[in-house]
Parts: sequence; structure tokens; C-alpha cells
Amino acid sequence: MSAAGPSLEVDIGALHLKNPVLAASGTAGFGREYAHFAPLFGAIVAKSVTLGPRAGNPPPRLVETACGLLNSIGLENPGVEAFLRDELPAARGLGVPIVASIAGETAAEYGELARTVSRADGVAAIEVNISCPNVARGGMLFGVDPAQAAAAVGAARAATRLPLIAKLTPNVTDVCAVARAVVDAGADAVALINTVAGMAIDAERRRPVLGGVFGGLSGPAIKPIALRMVWLVAEAIDRPVIGMGGICDARDAVEFILAGAAAVGVGTATFVDPGAAARVVDGIRAYLVEAGARSLRDIIGAARRWRDAARA
Repeated sequence: MSAAGPSLEVDIGALHLKNPVLAASGTAGFGREYAHFAPLFGAIVAKSVTLGPRAGNPPPRLVETACGLLNSIGLENPGVEAFLRDELPAARGLGVPIVASIAGETAAEYGELARTVSRADGVAAIEVNISCPNVARGGMLFGVDPAQAAAAVGAARAATRLPLIAKLTPNVTDVCAVARAVVDAGADAVALINTVAGMAIDAERRRPVLGGVFGGLSGPAIKPIALRMVWLVAEAIDRPVIGMGGICDARDAVEFILAGAAAVGVGTATFVDPGAAARVVDGIRAYLVEAGARSLRDIIGAARRWRDAARA
């Protein structure tokens, strides 16, 4: 431990982070909307972009649930060219790495998107979003099938040398099979989980609440699901895992790290408290001090090591 305290630095492949807390894709826009808070994060994962503009799903798009939030945004975005022209220049000035998130409808589109964003100055890594649960085409269709997931990631891998992070859906029978497939296809890391598929019904009006009928559930309600999947995937692959799903405070983040996550994503919590990331970072540091750990790396996967020792 240095005089300044334990190190929070961590590497996700070739992506170096000053701390392990990422702004989850879709919750901080393209970065500049969150400019005041951006320096608190290890990196900003931008909202997913597609080849052309998308209008997204019809409203209503958001509904609160018990301990969570259902969203049916439908990947609304201005398209990759507009992102690079209008959004990325401002995001570059935030002082943190910018991770571009891409979403395609075919494997070839993932390759084209990866090639396009790789040519831009200021993109530190690429998130391959194969897990969005509220679009009619593409999205989760890639994430639920290992072969399709590998095809999307493989196409992106062939088109870029930037670090690739595959974002996985929980809406599968075997998340480890998908994780192994995307690693074999060239992913440098995996991020999980994206939202859990769900819906809400207006009993008085006798109709679904969301304009898109179904949506993705995020927030504290999905944390136990996410934690289990991070544990399983961290054992199944030899690449860094970024854990997310219901992280609201430092204790939540530490649990994911102990389960095997090298970094964590904070998303829905920032809607309630825009300064949540700062408290998560400070809380992780305080936990390391109390534990006598020299760095974050000392506790990654520590809960699994305890399990292994107990079995011995």
C-alpha cells in the first residue's frame, strides 16, 4: 500500500482504468450529458450506436417497478456517423476513456461498426452490445445463441485492434456457453449483465404500460441474478469480467469484485443519485484500507478463493 492508499487501478485487456467503476452504456448518454460527473468514473461507456439513426420504441418507455426500472428505449440513437461527428469530440474532453458501444442487425454490421469507430480519434475500446432486450431485430437474438454471439464478436474482432468487450444478456439458459464463445471469437473481456426481460400491465386500462410491450428490468431487483452470473462466468473464462446489475453503493460493487469482476458498471443508480459513482469509488477504497489490501487486484475473486479453500 502506497502513502496515498491502495491502488484502484485495473486493466481490462489493453484498456487501463484509474478506478474500476464504469458508467454503464445507456445511462450517461454519450458522455457530455454527464460532464460534471464524468471524471469520477474509470471510463464512460457511451450509448449504443447503430449504422443508421434509430427512432426507438414508442412511448411510454420507462416505468418504475418494485426495486427496479423497466425500460423500452429500443436503441434510439443518431447513428454511428452522427456519434463520431457530433458527440465524440465533446466526450474526448471529459478526461476519462470513452468506450464506444455498437449494436448491429447482422454480423457484417458489427464488423462495419467496429471498423468505423476504430478510425476515430478518442475511442479507447469497443463494447459489442449483443444483449439489448427491447429491439425487434438484432440485439438479444445474437446474445442468446453462442454461435451467433461469436459471429458478431468475430466480425468486430476482424475489423479492429481496439479492446473488445462483449456485453452479455442474462436471458439465456447457459450464460457461460455464450461467454466462452465470445472469448474464443476474440473478446478481450465480457460485461454482464444487461437487463432482464420483463413487462408491466396497467390493470385499470387493461393494457401493457410500455409502448413496446416488453422491456428490460434494471436496478436492485436484478442484483442477485447478476452476481450469480458474474461468479459463473468468472470461473468459466480467462478474461476480465465487468460486473453490473443493481449496483447502488460500494458494498454492492465490492460483492461483484469478490465474485470475480475486475471492474463494475453503475447505471440505474445514477438516475436516483448522479453522484453515486463517487460514493462507490470512495467506498471501494475504504474497504481496501480496512482489509489491509494493497490494491484492488488483491480482492478480485476473493470469495471464490474462500470457497476453494473451504473445499480443500
